[in-house]
Amino acid sequence: MERGGGFEFVDEIFGGSIPGQFVPAIEKGVRELLDQGAVAGYPLQDVRVIVYDGKHHPVDSKEIAFKTAGKHAFRDAVLKAKPVVLEPIVNLEVTVPEDKLGTITGDLSGKRGKIMGQDFLGGGMAMVKAQAPLAEVMQYQSQLKSVTGGQGSFAMELSHYEPVPPMVQQQIIGQYQPRHEEE
Repeated sequence: MERGGGFEFVDEIFGGSIPGQFVPAIEKGVRELLDQGAVAGYPLQDVRVIVYDGKHHPVDSKEIAFKTAGKHAFRDAVLKAKPVVLEPIVNLEVTVPEDKLGTITGDLSGKRGKIMGQDFLGGGMAMVKAQAPLAEVMQYQSQLKSVTGGQGSFAMELSHYEPVPPMVQQQIIGQYQPRHEEE
């Protein structure tokens, strides 16, 4: 679904191939995977799930079997859909001495940051406005202190979410796999 669309579960079963009492169990299995995630353990969002067919056995069918089947079918569909991991992007305003401006803009660019603008504030100080992935600037306080000798400061706020670059996504998935296989 479009970003921000949430979750939608649609029952399009015709002919009673799955009795109605088992449909909530299928949805429960799907919702479990939404929370647990199918890629690297991160929750899924903006998904529509349509159940349109299946089978049941009059004697052996149980709710837990449909919950498990719903979860596994959803995982299979998600992985075939080539999902992307979204990462938080933050707005940064970094105030530094003018002579450190080039060092700071270069450092932010190296952290997959985008420089949005620069202002000279007077008194030998300048401000850099940028956007960067939160994961790249989590420890920015100590880095900024080291580069500016304690004269720099910054403010950060959440801006939006963007897809992680494919190489970074593969690293995230690779780091998650050993824990996932233990389950």
